[in-house]
Amino acid sequence: MEQYPIGRPGEPWSDEEKKQWRDSQQIKRSYQEEVLAKIPKQKSGFSIHQYGALPYDERRYPLYAVVSEKLDENKSTVLVTGGVHGYETSGVQGALLFINEHLSAYAEDFNFIIVPCISPWGYETINRWNPHALDPNRSFMPDSLASESAQVMAFIATLNTPIKMHIDLHETTDTDNSEFRPALAARDGVIHDEWEIPDGFYTVADTRNPQLDFQKAIIESVKHITHIAPSDANGKIIGADTVSEGVICYDKKKLFLCGGMTEAEYVTTTEVYPDSPKTTDEECNRAQVAAIVGALNYLKETSS
Repeated sequence: MEQYPIGRPGEPWSDEEKKQWRDSQQIKRSYQEEVLAKIPKQKSGFSIHQYGALPYDERRYPLYAVVSEKLDENKSTVLVTGGVHGYETSGVQGALLFINEHLSAYAEDFNFIIVPCISPWGYETINRWNPHALDPNRSFMPDSLASESAQVMAFIATLNTPIKMHIDLHETTDTDNSEFRPALAARDGVIHDEWEIPDGFYTVADTRNPQLDFQKAIIESVKHITHIAPSDANGKIIGADTVSEGVICYDKKKLFLCGGMTEAEYVTTTEVYPDSPKTTDEECNRAQVAAIVGALNYLKETSS
């Protein structure tokens, strides 16, 4: 593996190298045009909340959530998050598609909190990290230094409602090996081996409460849109044991992942593979919607 162009082998980055990395980033797409313009200005039964703004540029990066106008205590509350890693496009676009095309159909059964793009700077620069070289999806902890994570956690807390289900929309891309893992290794002054990028959709359950029937329902729903990732020769996906078709587990709270920020009974992280020759961008977006719909239908069926 070639040496990353910033930093010295075996030495963690100083503030100077983090600044060098930040200065090398460029705006590559528009949060305003691709995200904010697709959030409805108003939607019957829902409120559009600006819950904050990123301190790097508050005017450019306002933070929005779509929330049920009334959080009915007789309904289960569902949290959908996208764009924790801004470069994972279908997570953001899938959440927006669900808001605009499917949300109303489930409004009678559930309360919703949907945050389509937690990391808009990452979205515009196509990055996993924020400008401080911090990974928001390893920063869901008390006193978080990542503004993206801290602000959405604070917002969810103000709503004061128990979360029944949390589905966090992600992607696994070829750039995980070509850019993001090498950058992580350089930042921390360590070695990260490449891992085999799985060709297809999979989910990451919570080690402490995997809810495999719930995960299976999501997998079955997504199969109608795109293919499911096979395990590698060692029975693993991205280095983790496959516990069910297309399902692995991470300890979400221990790793400070977005999926661990609540006490939800049902939790999953979706992982779409947009670089597959077998799929398209639109199918990736639709696969995220299918994952949400499969999860919601499972909750409806098991609670009725």
